[in-house]
Amino acid sequence: MLRALLVLGVFLILSGGVWIAQGLNLPFAPSSFMTADRTWVLIGAITVVAGTVLLGWARRQPPVTRA
Repeated sequence: MLRALLVLGVFLILSGGVWIAQGLNLPFAPSSFMTADRTWVLIGAITVVAGTVLLGWARRQPPVTRA
């Protein structure tokens, strides 16, 4: 479960970064309906923060010991 939370956190951070890049219309961002739409900058920033919080929370959990 811990590994899944870490993977989800990284996924949220990466996808949020892509959304920020598309919202800012950066040249390396893929073109889509989100390009140059500032709403996606905000959504991406919220997603990056959520991913960072999830990563931090998952890393603070004690490791699962198997008996």
